[in-house]
Amino acid sequence: MNAHAQALAAYGTPNTAQKPPRAIEYDILAQITARIRAAIAGGPMAFPALADALNANRQLWTEFAFDLAPDDNRLPTDIRAGLLGLAQFTVTQTDAILRGESTAEAIIDVNVAIMRGLNGEGGMI
Repeated sequence: MNAHAQALAAYGTPNTAQKPPRAIEYDILAQITARIRAAIAGGPMAFPALADALNANRQLWTEFAFDLAPDDNRLPTDIRAGLLGLAQFTVTQTDAILRGESTAEAIIDVNVAIMRGLNGEGGMI
C-alpha cells in the first residue's frame, strides 16, 4: 500500500466543500438538542449529562448573541431582536432547570424551531 492509500485509509477522503454557516449552526443545535433529549431520557441519574448539555447549549446561544449584537450584523432588526430575546430566554431557562425549578422542554422547543428556520422550514421565531 502506498503512502496515499495509507493516508486515505487512516483519514478518509478529504471533503473539499465546506458547509455553509446555516448548516453548521443547524448541526451544532441538532447535536446539543440530541444530548439534552438523551439526558432527559436517562432520568435523574443523568443529571450531570443534562447539566453538561445545557451548558453547551447556553454557550452556543451566548455565541449567537455575540454575533447578533453588533450593528453591522446583516439580519433584519426584528429578527435580530427576536433571536436575542431567545438567547436571553435560553440563559434564564437554563439557570432555572439547573436549580430544579423547570424542565428542559422549552429549550428543546426553541432549538427545534430555530433548526427548522435554518433548514428553510419556517418557524424560526
